[in-house]
Amino acid sequence: MKLGFIGTGKIASSVITGISKSKISYKKIVISPRNRSISQKLKRQFKKVSIAKNNQEIASSCNWVFLAVTPPVGHKIIKDLKFRSSQTIVSFISTMTLSQLKKAIKVKAKIVRAIPLPPISLRKGPVPIFPPNKKVKNFFNKLGTTVEIGNEKLSKNFWATSGMMAPFYELLSTMSNWLVKRGVKRDKAQKYITSLFVALSEDAVANSKKDLKYLVKESQTPRGLNEQGVKELRKAGFYRSSEKTLNSILKRLNKV
Repeated sequence: MKLGFIGTGKIASSVITGISKSKISYKKIVISPRNRSISQKLKRQFKKVSIAKNNQEIASSCNWVFLAVTPPVGHKIIKDLKFRSSQTIVSFISTMTLSQLKKAIKVKAKIVRAIPLPPISLRKGPVPIFPPNKKVKNFFNKLGTTVEIGNEKLSKNFWATSGMMAPFYELLSTMSNWLVKRGVKRDKAQKYITSLFVALSEDAVANSKKDLKYLVKESQTPRGLNEQGVKELRKAGFYRSSEKTLNSILKRLNKV
């Protein structure tokens, strides 16, 4: 099986890295030359990666084609590419709907929208897909945790939450900088903060069948530090502001 990637940005690079380190069976990964620095780096790093002359070479030669370009580029280039009905096409394009993709691709290929995130390079994290597809589900389960969505409108909610990655990293940066300002060396500060949040995330996953409010409650003691922390942040509107931001991102997605 030959896998092709049209677009070689951060997400494509992360997915290719995850695939190359996984047990997924494939013959070759063909990538577009658009981002020369990333494509050359991937070629040097992984033996089965090769760089195509152009996007049509990828569309013509690969069994699975991954669309990993920005929405403006996707709307511009996909309609001019020739695909085959026997192909599986997986789109990472956030605001191109299934109907828009079908119209642009023209042939009756299997088309699936997916939302991979950078940690897929570590073969970790959720990958929502729409519509449900057994082969695509099994594929991404080897790179993380596939979440099948049966309603495209609902998928936009997942796209919206993916917009909170940078705010999360900003929180880690803020806490690390706080420690640095108080005399802790940066390497130790960042090691502590990142390890703390990895542990908290793993604990949340282990308890994910319970309402997350359980963890909020269990992590507090009367008049304790965590009780103070959550109360002050609630009073400051920190969590309401986070929800407001999610609504704003979703509103933007719904306009497309």
